[in-house]
Amino acid sequence: METLETRELRYFLAVAEELHFGRAAQRLGMAQPPLSRAVQQLERRLGVRLLERDRRGVALTDAGEMLLHEGRAALDAVTAAARRTSRAGATDGTGARRNRLVLAVKAAASHELLHKLLDAYAAEPGAVEVEVLPSGTCEQGEMLRDGRADVALMHTPFNSLAGFDSEELLTEGQIAVLPAGHPLAARASLSLAEVTDVTDLPLARWSHDGTYPPGPGPEIHDQTQLAQLIALGRTVAVFPDSARAWLWSDHAAVPLTDAPPVVTHIVWPAHSRSLPLATLIRTATRL
Repeated sequence: METLETRELRYFLAVAEELHFGRAAQRLGMAQPPLSRAVQQLERRLGVRLLERDRRGVALTDAGEMLLHEGRAALDAVTAAARRTSRAGATDGTGARRNRLVLAVKAAASHELLHKLLDAYAAEPGAVEVEVLPSGTCEQGEMLRDGRADVALMHTPFNSLAGFDSEELLTEGQIAVLPAGHPLAARASLSLAEVTDVTDLPLARWSHDGTYPPGPGPEIHDQTQLAQLIALGRTVAVFPDSARAWLWSDHAAVPLTDAPPVVTHIVWPAHSRSLPLATLIRTATRL
């Protein structure tokens, strides 16, 4: 049975993602010839061609596509194991064991629910420290996969829960967040079309996997930037109703009549055996 070394996977993934040996070598901080030899040795050992090479460049074969997909998951699992092991054995300044959980949350989302969850969990016997790690719109899943987080609050239909275990915690409607002085701010409700068709107030654009959807609205990097741009009358945004908790006096929230409901889930890796995590999940579902 053939086995793969993590070094080999990193080399191959760099080439597969760049589709260029020179750029991959630069990314890895090594010379190109040893990188080419390492990939060729991997192909010989596996008995398959992973890459097609010609004058036009590099392309993945079917086997290469498979290793790209499986290799990413494998490296994430190795990285996650290392990070979670380090956390499990961490100590404080006195040498005492410092057990903790890392909870990834979308910045400013589910504020009231998160506050209740942390308070309720802290009162549980055997509760450990919970480090709250704010993230971008769709980063929580990646944080769970690579071990930066042990558990996350995620929101459908925006986040994919594929590959994780989860429990539903909260279902809510959506609101349009506008400048307080805008004519639409006085409305009792709005439709999505009315929000997206406002010519003087383009919809804010969040990054998804490092790319921004097309449109005239500003590219948003963090919650503070968005809050300021809305207050200045430069953009409008759509959020779950619970986002009212972080609104400024310069903002107005108007319910959306036809936006799909947002469901908040507590999400964790399917293979987790952490007792503190199990207690946190029980606490969350009880809320």
